Formats: sequence, C-alpha cells, structure tokens
Amino acid sequence: MMPFTGGIEGTANATLLFSVAAAVIYLAMLRRPPSWRRTLAKTGSILLLAWLAYAEAGPPLLVAALVLSAAGDACLAQEGEKPFLAGLGAFLAAHLAYAALFWSAGDVARFGAEPWRILLALAMIGFSAAMFRLLRPLLRADMQAPVAAYMVAILAMGVAAASLPAPLVILGAVAFMASDAILAVERFMLPSASPHRAWTGAGVWILYWIAQALITLGVLLT
Repeated sequence: MMPFTGGIEGTANATLLFSVAAAVIYLAMLRRPPSWRRTLAKTGSILLLAWLAYAEAGPPLLVAALVLSAAGDACLAQEGEKPFLAGLGAFLAAHLAYAALFWSAGDVARFGAEPWRILLALAMIGFSAAMFRLLRPLLRADMQAPVAAYMVAILAMGVAAASLPAPLVILGAVAFMASDAILAVERFMLPSASPHRAWTGAGVWILYWIAQALITLGVLLT
C-alpha cells in the first residue's frame, strides 16, 4: 500500500521509491572512497524527498530543510575537516528550518494535556546534555562552539516535534537524533581500528534516511 494516491505509477509514490533506491545504492557504496557517483546517490535520495515535498505543495520550510540536508550530505560525502564543518553548518540550518516549521504547526498546550510529551522532551534534553558532556573533552577548543550550536539546533528540532499531532514526525525526529549520536561517537570516540566501525556507518545512514522520510511523510500526510 502506497502512502499517496495513484498507486505505484503515481508521481509522488514513484518519487518516494526512487529515493529509496538511491538510499540503498548509497548504502551499498558506503565503504568505497568518495566519488561523484557516491555523492550523487547520497544527495539524490534526499533531493528526491525535497522534490516530493515541493510537488505535493508541502510547506516551504520542509523543502528548505531537505535541500539544506542534501547540501550537508554533499559535504559529508567528502573527506576532511573543512567539508565536515561545512556539512555541520548546512545541517544546523536544516534543523533550524525544521524547528521553525514544527513550532509553527505545533501546540505547546499538548505538553500539558499529554504528559508523555514532556517526558520525551526531557529525555531529549538529558540525552543531548550527556552526549555533549562526553564529547567536550574530545573536541578541540575551536570545535566546541560549533558542535554545541549544532546540538542545540537538533535539540530544538526534537522538542518542537514533540508538540505536533504527527507521530511520524516525532519518530523521525528521534531517529534523526539517534543517527547524529552514532555519527558523533564514530567520529570522535571510536578508535580507527574499532570493530564497531563495521556497523556504525550503515546505522547512521539507515536511521538518517528513515528520519528524513518519516518527517517528510508525516508533514505531507498530516
């Protein structure tokens, strides 16, 4: 059963399936050195979600967040500190766009009416604080502020999602935070020879794509 009308031949459903295909192709190329094909598969999977959001008359902030995410993916598909910082900046902007979208569509009164939302927000805050406390000693002095700003942005996105009546978006926000947490552990905590690196890259990508897809579908279908 497809999420949009028109069956598998419908433009919206076909776009979603092409995004899935691009995500799977990138997953298969994950261990390969950076290349234009690898970058195209990675960014293409998210740009297709951006096109889906645009074609389905989704909110401009959703389209902007997805495009910014694709730009961040293009940066992170390369090696080196400069591409990493550029990707960090692009994703920071994407999370701010998501946060603005979620706060504008959400209702803070839901936190009082449904206590589980408060518990979820507190869990996100506690998790983010614990992650930064673990990361801070491992970061160079000039990296602490950018990483802290990024973590505040994704936390704002997650808490804002908790105010929405869209379970898919909330699940997507949680998956996004989990993906970024694994990425941070992989980049800053795991030794280069750690056996855990055999699964962390795939885990980051799978959770990340699922997060973007859930958020996109949650916004468009709610």
